[in-house]
Amino acid sequence: MQNSQHTTSNVLIGRLNRKAVLVGLMALAVGSNILAALAPNFWLLLLGRAGLGIALSAFWALSVAVVARLVGANATGRGMAIVTLGVSLATIAAPSMGALISDWLGWRSAMAMTAGLAALAMLLQLLSLPTLPAAASNSLADVFRLTRRRGIQLGMLAIVLLMTGHFAGSVYVRPFLEQVTLLTTGPIALALLGFGIAAVIGNIAGGRLADTNIHMALAVTAALMAFAALALVLWGAQTGVAFGFVTLWGFAFGMAPVVLPTNMSRAAPDALEAAGSLMVTSFQVAITVGAVVGGYVVDTYGATGPLTLTAVLAAATAALALLQPRG
Repeated sequence: MQNSQHTTSNVLIGRLNRKAVLVGLMALAVGSNILAALAPNFWLLLLGRAGLGIALSAFWALSVAVVARLVGANATGRGMAIVTLGVSLATIAAPSMGALISDWLGWRSAMAMTAGLAALAMLLQLLSLPTLPAAASNSLADVFRLTRRRGIQLGMLAIVLLMTGHFAGSVYVRPFLEQVTLLTTGPIALALLGFGIAAVIGNIAGGRLADTNIHMALAVTAALMAFAALALVLWGAQTGVAFGFVTLWGFAFGMAPVVLPTNMSRAAPDALEAAGSLMVTSFQVAITVGAVVGGYVVDTYGATGPLTLTAVLAAATAALALLQPRG
């Protein structure tokens, strides 16, 4: 559902004011979480989660275009860094908070509190966003026509390669630390916390580097991830080394959601919303393929297999960055 929604979202919204669209998407997130919290059966719970998926995917499809309009094309990287910084902080805080709330008050209360946070975000959008009249209304043909551009093709390929590698390997960092580094639950939690904190720093660094030299930013992001994953495979049995390179991986991952969208925006400055739809499609494909391939590789080659795959795909992305058209 998400894959179809974000591809067609900027077609369906037509000439609507983008502020109204963003507020409407947040209202959908509020309603979806309330539905999930109150759902008397599985199907209504599933409907609520589907609604949230639609809201999130459509939001991200519009994000680059809206950020570019708010801060200017030359500061898109730093603008996206601010947006994705919220995601990084939430990634650190949300799992523990959600688990605590679910344990104390039940999962329905966790859903209800999420709805409350979404309502707060909607209010902040209403108060802070300027009016954003539609700059263009795209047809599906316009979106697919954009895929003929070499920069867009390479940008989508970079997303698929790097994010497939990340999601194929990152899920198995914990089993790797358990089976290869021989860490227990406490040290593993600290290593993953280091990953999350480094991702926040990577967000900030990625924004600055993306606005300075987007091709260098993409190459550095991919090369750091490749090096971190390969180093874990080669030397990850040592505790200090494992901690260091899990942290480096987190830094690279923090750069990725800033650098990759900014790279797409540079390839289509005249069609940012359509490029955003293609960007999110590429991310969703990568997440799906990464999960499937990562599972197969770990079953076939063991704990080091997925990390080796991450290193290979990230290195390929770094090489691809050198082929990006300049200008």
